[in-house]
Amino acid sequence: MSDSGRGKGRLVADRRYPNGGPTGRRKPTGRSQGKPPSSGGNGTGNGTGPGRRRAAPRKPARRPAKKRNFLVAFVLGIVSFVLSLVWRITWRVTAVVALLLALGVGYFYTKLPPVTELLDGRARGSVTLIDRNGAIFAWRGDQFGGAVTATSVSKHLKNAVIATEDKRFYHHFGVSPRGVASAVRINLAEGRGPLSGHGGSTITQQTAKLLCIGVEYDANVWKSEADYVADCRESSLARKGKEALYAMAMELKYTKDEILSIYLNRAYMGGGAYGAEAAAERYFGKHSATLNAQESAMLAGLLTAPSTLAPTSDLERSQNRAATVLRLMRDQGFLSAAEEQQAQAHPATLSEEAQSKTGGYFADWVMSTGPEYFTRDTMEDVVIRTTLDPKLQKAAEDAMNEVYDNKVKDGSKAQAAIVVMSADGAVRAMVGGRKTGVSGVFNRATQAKRQTGSAFKPFIYATALELGHSPYDTVVDEPFCMNVPGSGQWCPQNYSRNYKGKVTLTDALAHSLNIPAVKISESVGRDLVAKVATGFGIKSEVNSSPSMALGTSEASLLEMTGAYAGILNGGSAVTPYGLVDLRLKGDDEVLMGTGGGIRERVIQSEAAGQLIWMMEHVVNGGTGGRAKLPDREVAGKTGTSNDARDAWFIGFTADYVVGVWMGNDDNSPLTGVTGGGLPAEIWRETMLRVTEGTEAKPLPAIAPEPPRQVAQPQPQRQQPERQRRDNIIQQVIRDLLGGG
Repeated sequence: MSDSGRGKGRLVADRRYPNGGPTGRRKPTGRSQGKPPSSGGNGTGNGTGPGRRRAAPRKPARRPAKKRNFLVAFVLGIVSFVLSLVWRITWRVTAVVALLLALGVGYFYTKLPPVTELLDGRARGSVTLIDRNGAIFAWRGDQFGGAVTATSVSKHLKNAVIATEDKRFYHHFGVSPRGVASAVRINLAEGRGPLSGHGGSTITQQTAKLLCIGVEYDANVWKSEADYVADCRESSLARKGKEALYAMAMELKYTKDEILSIYLNRAYMGGGAYGAEAAAERYFGKHSATLNAQESAMLAGLLTAPSTLAPTSDLERSQNRAATVLRLMRDQGFLSAAEEQQAQAHPATLSEEAQSKTGGYFADWVMSTGPEYFTRDTMEDVVIRTTLDPKLQKAAEDAMNEVYDNKVKDGSKAQAAIVVMSADGAVRAMVGGRKTGVSGVFNRATQAKRQTGSAFKPFIYATALELGHSPYDTVVDEPFCMNVPGSGQWCPQNYSRNYKGKVTLTDALAHSLNIPAVKISESVGRDLVAKVATGFGIKSEVNSSPSMALGTSEASLLEMTGAYAGILNGGSAVTPYGLVDLRLKGDDEVLMGTGGGIRERVIQSEAAGQLIWMMEHVVNGGTGGRAKLPDREVAGKTGTSNDARDAWFIGFTADYVVGVWMGNDDNSPLTGVTGGGLPAEIWRETMLRVTEGTEAKPLPAIAPEPPRQVAQPQPQRQQPERQRRDNIIQQVIRDLLGGG
């Protein structure tokens, strides 16, 4: 195909050299080639003749140089200099920063241990408490269910954490500039400082913070672990820089899955649970490998605010947060729309154990009774088997709520406590206040020392029975005064301000008469009464004055309930206990056994049996009538302290002892409450639930022999009142021996 006539464009070289070549001569055109010179000329004249030499081409005239503006040149020079200077400074600074960055990353890289050493980062161990049936009911300390890896946990949990915390986790080098910029923008838009609020930290940076950038706790440096943790959580710019360097070093040292494994094991997830495995067991009663999408979303949602969002604190709030996580998982392709819809329709719920919130007061008490190195300050994972009976614990809590909801006046600030105990001292249930299902609060069952009132009187009658007196022996209930050395005359009175005259010991106890109690205490000796009370487990110092007989000494509800358990078991002291045995998690060897149970005998079994018989009359015809049960025998004693500041009812069936105390925390008087009132009703509601479905058994009471009829002595001339009072001790002895 011919190119003629197409006007072919010039070559690059032609454009580079427009004058025809590097010599400056123009190439002949197509029209002049091969043509003869024009005729009619002789080579002269106008130069058209064949003999005329062609004139040399004229050089193009040079344009005169454009004169530059001095001011513009000066400005351009300055700008050029500045840019050059900035460039020289920038690349040098960049080089220095890069060098320092490399040195920092390299330094932290050399300090990083093998990944297996970083999986358990707790400062202390955990305590798992098991009830008498072998079920877990409480956790204390830092729970750690065992090391997991990013590949061993449920895929849903792994995906939920990435979707929530760092969706570009597998694509950055430990630090995400885009994430930091976004966080700064959000913080400024919300009116906070650039480093306050959203941090923009990657999972690797969060792991660096959890590791405290490799700094271990040292008691010589920090006053407490709390100060150490506060330093680790510092959010200054310098600290952020160190965390970034540490994060990049981790990215060089470990794989992404290894970093994620460290995070999944060290992150706190509320409820005392550290790591995914502990949280899965704590909230759902299962292993982290078996979590479904909604459970995984709930755990991942806790990472933002574990204490606030913990499902044991607020399940609804935790479920709402999990719903947000599920949407993020769908948006990032971890769940299909159908899977997300299914998970949203069936939100995660707590396991039965986690939901029950059983025995908070009891768990706190057991933790306080064990050695600190195995409980509060343990560095190991400990399992404690306890005496708690969840059925009885629920019975006590329901009884408390029943009475307070229906029989206590609105606005009343009166508190109450309940202890349920076996006759050997094993505590089966404990409620330390009117608010149930809580822990870490003041426990009125164990920590409150209050005046016992008439609940102390069984120890006086136990002493008399032990010395050989009979429940049928008599004493005169009458106005009575005595001189107390150093205090003057003391004249006790009955609660009713009435006097019954001659009464048996049984009637005196049943109607809680004060005058006979004082007379008998003085007759048998206050020191012996104090010895019996202390022997039965009253640890507080027993008041040695005559008013001791009226219950002016203080004791805790746990002590009093344990003392009554000694009466029920036949007269032997008990040490109340909740810890059965203690061992390390995963080890069958028992490191510590119970420190409680039945101890030495305080009174003979016959005296204990007769005392039980007398205490039955308290319920069947005395001050404790509201505690009577419809289907089984009950024995007990009411108690109301001075000015009605404390109200007690402690009693027992053949199987269990239940103690109830009621009072105000500020020790102010109760209004219209005595031991035979609301405390007896709480006791009855508790025992009805405790004994439900159980076989009724008789009390181990021993009925005394009826008194024999003997010839009445000749009446004697009545002594003057003053002389009779001066010889009150002799009169009481005669009364106790059956005289008038």
